[in-house]
Amino acid sequence: PLVCAAFNADFDGDQMAVHLPLSVEAQAEARILMLASNNILKPSDGRPVTLPSQDMIIGLHHLTTVKEGAAGEGRVFGSVGEAILAKDEGTLDIQAKVRIRVPGLTFLEGQAPEGYERHGLLDASLGQAIFNDTLPKGFPFVREQADKGKLSQIVNKLAEEYPRVEVAASLDRIKDAGFYWATRSGVTVALSDVLTPPNKAEIIAGYEKQAAKVQGQYDKGLTTDAERRAELIKIWTEATDEVQKAMRANFPDENTINRMVSSGARGNWLQIRNIAGMRGLVNNPKGEIIARPIISSYREGLSVAEYFIATHGARKGLADTALRTADSGYLTRRLVDVSQDVIIREEDCGTTKGLELPIASVGADGVLIKDPNVENSVFARTLAADAVSESGEVLAPAGSDVGDVLINSLVEAGVTAIKVRSVLTCDSAVGVCAKCYGRSLATGKVVDIGEAVGIIAAQSIGEPGTQLTMRTFHTGGSASAEDITQGLPRVQELFEARTPKGASPIAESDGRITIEETEKQKKVILTPDSGDEPHVYPVLKRATLLVEDGQHVTVGQPLQVGTLDPKEIMRVQGAREVQKYLVGGVQGVYRSQGVPIHDKHIEV
Repeated sequence: PLVCAAFNADFDGDQMAVHLPLSVEAQAEARILMLASNNILKPSDGRPVTLPSQDMIIGLHHLTTVKEGAAGEGRVFGSVGEAILAKDEGTLDIQAKVRIRVPGLTFLEGQAPEGYERHGLLDASLGQAIFNDTLPKGFPFVREQADKGKLSQIVNKLAEEYPRVEVAASLDRIKDAGFYWATRSGVTVALSDVLTPPNKAEIIAGYEKQAAKVQGQYDKGLTTDAERRAELIKIWTEATDEVQKAMRANFPDENTINRMVSSGARGNWLQIRNIAGMRGLVNNPKGEIIARPIISSYREGLSVAEYFIATHGARKGLADTALRTADSGYLTRRLVDVSQDVIIREEDCGTTKGLELPIASVGADGVLIKDPNVENSVFARTLAADAVSESGEVLAPAGSDVGDVLINSLVEAGVTAIKVRSVLTCDSAVGVCAKCYGRSLATGKVVDIGEAVGIIAAQSIGEPGTQLTMRTFHTGGSASAEDITQGLPRVQELFEARTPKGASPIAESDGRITIEETEKQKKVILTPDSGDEPHVYPVLKRATLLVEDGQHVTVGQPLQVGTLDPKEIMRVQGAREVQKYLVGGVQGVYRSQGVPIHDKHIEV
């Protein structure tokens, strides 16, 4: 079932075509290009697509959990086999902390037990020993509890460091172990597992008082309707968050619902909040937030009024999904249309140009923290210039492939930004060159000449389109904030380079700001440092400005809250800044939905 994610398949009656390759060429193609074990990495971000999911995760999570005071704790066994005998007898729990003799293991630095070389004894649970058995020989011993994140790290490491055959075999063993132990873990869900926090009523009562006070002020005519709504929404959002916190704290560790969500097997805390905490604020048919929340959870049952206001959002969700599928397919088609002739045409165009991209930032304690987005920005590219440490030592020469190992060593050496090749700066006369594109994310090797990277880019961007939200987002119906276009419409707006509605003006040059306000309108005046004519920007009276009277601004700085017009950036700051803005804008939408896509696809 590990291939289901890649095929987007499930077991509710899906059908598939069966192909019979006849000619020798067709057979070679099927063996080399189409075999599942050769398609372990996703072309969109270069990470494995064959990750254990759902019941496999639950099984492995159960297997690698260590329970205090479990049966047989502290016993010593001569081998894993001996420990399994004790388990079959029923005198040993697989989650009990024991010592088992397992010679010949590899450990991460400083993690090997004392005297391990001599006696080969290992402090671990039987479950951990069984789990590590599924990994290839020489893989560092995994002590952590296996949840979705940990398993994904393990498969990443396998894909980076081991041959394909070995990866496929390990994945198979991991899958089998997951299913086997999920069956034997006895994980079930009963109504009694849905625990409503005991102090929910008093939390709600406290916030009811605050809400009544706000309503009282409005009834006396002290506040406007918009202010009242904004206040109420703020109060009830806080209440919902507090109920959720109380609910999470109230779930015991061994609660199966808690285990399901925290291991990443299925569901998220928001869904659990709806079932066990409170449903919270919902939207009305216009898309505004209704200022009165649904206090009940599904476990307690909704009242008639609550049920009724919840139906608006539920129906809109279904309607949106249908529309989104069509829109997303159309976006893919337009992207393919413009990028289909981008093909790798030569090995190296010989350019020294590139993009300067951050790989780390200085944290609050002065320590360098790796930029969370390196995986999708510099990963799998080629260095355009030598990466140099502060002392001037060359850490990696120009032309090196930037992989996880190199990124980590550069961050440790104190490098904060590196210059990498990009298709945006490629000098090839036709198409792009392999060096500027970097390695193919699907194979993990340098991209071949003739590879249709344009099509790959278009499909990588279009494919997750259905996951992006449709609706334009209303910020609680408060008048000040402009509606921010998000999700799929925002991606389309960026790729079409349209002038967005309510675009913010940007500073034409470095200079000082003065703000003039009359009865009818508000003006922002920029006096350039160079002594040129002042620029006047009329803005809406209710617009939220990002600059103050007398402030000094730099060229290209946005003056009010809102999206920028790419054409303006192009005119004021030139092509490179526009490219940066568009790539960043598209990435922003995908990241907000938790969809990883590599920058290089957007650049193409």
